[in-house]
Amino acid sequence: MKIGIISDTHDNQSAIDEAVRVFNREEVELVIHAGDWNAPFSMVRLARAKARIVGVFGNVDGERDFMKEKAEEAGVEILGDSGELEEGGIKIALYHGNQEMFVDALSRSGMYNVVARGHTHNPELKNTGSCLVINPGEGCGYLTGKRTLVILDTASMAADIVDF
Repeated sequence: MKIGIISDTHDNQSAIDEAVRVFNREEVELVIHAGDWNAPFSMVRLARAKARIVGVFGNVDGERDFMKEKAEEAGVEILGDSGELEEGGIKIALYHGNQEMFVDALSRSGMYNVVARGHTHNPELKNTGSCLVINPGEGCGYLTGKRTLVILDTASMAADIVDF
């Protein structure tokens, strides 16, 4: 199974459209958004991917009740400030990542194969024991000038950072 992971899209609609093209081209079955959507229309835009969309809130996401309402209308699953799911035989924790202590605790807990996080705007793939911590970087490209996402193949546990 292929999983697409993105974070920190910060309302950049053209970047979200391009990410959807990448996810569809790569035939991902699940897209994880690790927070900092900014507004509900980002969720609606990402829902154009031909995949299940699951995400969490980030530290800049306001109007959460309205965002949850619009997400539900678009078929996007919002787990709250954090969440977990099991897909393709792996257990995944989702957390935006604005508290490094929590990211570290999740990755060292032994409960998860993958921790998907964001917040730093810097892409990183890091093994902590048997857990792969994935930060896809920033989907918006506002701070670094680079828009990145990650494609994870659950069969091989190979993860690739994709510039788009």
